[in-house]
Amino acid sequence: MSKASGTLWDLAIAEVEKRENPDDDGKRVEVWEKSILFMGNKNGGKTTIILRCLEREETPKPTLALEYTFGRRARRHNTPKDIAHFWELGGGTSLLELIRIPITSNNIRSFAVVLVLDLSKPDELWTTMEKLLQATRNHVNKILTKLEKTNPEVATEIKQRMWNSLQRDHPDYELVDPFPIPLVIIGSKYDIFHDFDSEMRKIISKTLRFASHYYGASLVFTSKSEALLLKARVLINHLAFGCDKSRSVSVDHSKPLFIPAGLDSLSQIGPPPASDSDIGKMRANTPLELWKKVFEKTFPPKSFCDLQDTKDPAQDLQYVEYEVDVMRAQKNQVLAILLCLVLVILKIAAWTFFIWTFDCSFSH
Repeated sequence: MSKASGTLWDLAIAEVEKRENPDDDGKRVEVWEKSILFMGNKNGGKTTIILRCLEREETPKPTLALEYTFGRRARRHNTPKDIAHFWELGGGTSLLELIRIPITSNNIRSFAVVLVLDLSKPDELWTTMEKLLQATRNHVNKILTKLEKTNPEVATEIKQRMWNSLQRDHPDYELVDPFPIPLVIIGSKYDIFHDFDSEMRKIISKTLRFASHYYGASLVFTSKSEALLLKARVLINHLAFGCDKSRSVSVDHSKPLFIPAGLDSLSQIGPPPASDSDIGKMRANTPLELWKKVFEKTFPPKSFCDLQDTKDPAQDLQYVEYEVDVMRAQKNQVLAILLCLVLVILKIAAWTFFIWTFDCSFSH
């Protein structure tokens, strides 16, 4: 057999691929592969949203650190299935350093972020949003800086794509600062939020509308209701599998918000919900900073430490492993003994040094 024709094994592989992945012309179809990072408040409903998007009937479990799953979907009959990688960051804002693991220079072109904010906890809302988005943006910007040197075409493509959701003739084109990769903001637990005072709901809704528009993000409110989860699925499936993007809009503050990226405006959102005299007293360098000050005046940020609230997974009963736990207990005992020995040695050394110093001073 000639070298050009390849081995029998090569021909067999090519034939199988041709049969399994044909399109209308008999050629191989390119597989769509995307990645999405879900992050947000602890116990905010991220896992539930992911499971519903993947149509899995499972009981959600607490996310410890960074968890991974995936989904597959065929665009049409008898075609290869597209793949979507779903990453979920646990711990609220306590594990920001883990953001760099799923987002890399290799997948940055096909990456998106879903930020899930718990509407029932307005005193944590802005802090959670600010910390997570800032950490993600810093990491993405570092990747883009490296790509500008190694692959400038890709870096330019990503930066240009940031503005895709906003038409150049949009009146707010010069007033916003789009997130460097596609972003969806989900306000979860709308069922609890709906029982809030109407003025409180209006302030939270307007603030999230502004933040989403400023970052070039889509915004949707959801809960355990299948009807509301379906709206969130529409936006996520667009990111994950390229499904059609809904053009419907709901901006009524008395109802669940649904605003795809680029379909809102500052004129429709209106000014920050505060009096002119209060706004005049606030010192802010950017519109985002002004909205933050207005929002936190109504909802002072809660003083909390995510790190203190993070449970030790080794003590979680749902992860019990007898053999592993026995070995861990033995190791802990060994470490405790070693620690005691170190302390004894340090004490002996300290007393020896003290006695030597005393003898030297006495002899002089």
